[in-house]
Amino acid sequence: MAEYDDHPAYPVGLRLNGRRVVVVGGGQVAQRRLPALIAAGADITLVSPSATASVEAMADTGEIRWERRRYQDGDLTDTWYALVASSDAAANDAASAEAERTRTWCVRSDDAEAATAWTPATGRSEGITVAVLTTTSQGRDPRHSAAVRDAIVEGLRDGTLAAPHHRTHAPGVALVGGGPGDPDLITVRGRRLLAEADVVIADRLGPRDLLDELPPHVEVIDAAKIPYGRYMAQEAINQALIDHAKAGRSVVRLKGGDPFVFGRGMEEAQALAAEGIACTIVPGISSSISVPGAAGIPVTHRGVAHEFTVVSGHVAPDDPRSLVDWKALAQLRGTLVLLMAVDKIGAISQALIAHGKSPDTPVALVQEGTTAAQRRVDATLADVGERVVAEEVRPPAVIVIGDVVAVGPEPAGPLEG
Repeated sequence: MAEYDDHPAYPVGLRLNGRRVVVVGGGQVAQRRLPALIAAGADITLVSPSATASVEAMADTGEIRWERRRYQDGDLTDTWYALVASSDAAANDAASAEAERTRTWCVRSDDAEAATAWTPATGRSEGITVAVLTTTSQGRDPRHSAAVRDAIVEGLRDGTLAAPHHRTHAPGVALVGGGPGDPDLITVRGRRLLAEADVVIADRLGPRDLLDELPPHVEVIDAAKIPYGRYMAQEAINQALIDHAKAGRSVVRLKGGDPFVFGRGMEEAQALAAEGIACTIVPGISSSISVPGAAGIPVTHRGVAHEFTVVSGHVAPDDPRSLVDWKALAQLRGTLVLLMAVDKIGAISQALIAHGKSPDTPVALVQEGTTAAQRRVDATLADVGERVVAEEVRPPAVIVIGDVVAVGPEPAGPLEG
């Protein structure tokens, strides 16, 4: 067998669609490698007397053929590519020797130097495949390959690594959910679209720290809707989205949480559709589950709550505009999560108690959740209105009502009780 130590590997992309691939061994290595081979369209035969549950499921669904036996000489006949990854060293040696005789490119998980091919550390982002191989004077360093791959893929995904002269400029609007506040909790796609934007129209509740990362040429429009303060009318926001998109710009509408959870994302999408403007929806992590989680509160917990209901509290229960059936909510045994309800929580708690909810029901208020200013105030349904005033709780805050509030210890962090 030829020596490869003194020469770099020749990088190549194998087109395996419809071509025979043989995998020897059905363990953890096969479990990791098979999905990419399946995605490549390979005609895969697995040769192994046993397999992990995940690999067996691939055979059960017809994604691969499984020969439930040990490797035999001749198994690599007419094979284009082989992955040798069994726990039987003798079988691995025999399969590798057959691959050498038949000139089949062969990867070995147990002995890279005995292989004719190496599997690179691979990642993908927006149609680009990144494959990294590193070598040193002592041989390959897969951990270094993986670290380099991760850095490149992360840079491509969040927009910090790009080829600016070749960037495809796509005019249109992306409605991006920015998550609950911590800039690290925006989705990868949302962060990448921000990095590619010409114009960003941002809410107060969006992750404001991300705006500091924008290049200086990006126009940032403040669409803050501060309760009882200055605000940009929704019609003006819609028109700004339309005007900038029609001018050929790439526009990001950065919203807090998720665009469609008590936001007005659909109104914006409808306004854009009426003008024939392309609109991309990027979901965000909703504060209704992430903020309680950050404060150590699961919205469901085995044996405690099998349901949770998210409710907007921006209008009081006795307000004729309210669409909420507070009587029905009071009868539920699960968790209630209230958004935009700080100034109405007194009236809400009274309505729930009046409709049969126990006054002793635990309540937690989590202000500025997931940010450095996060704090938690605990109460009961009977006294939560008074606690909000006494503790000077201010929006934005998520209110959790139910037995899950008392389930577990609070995590370390900027919390108060």
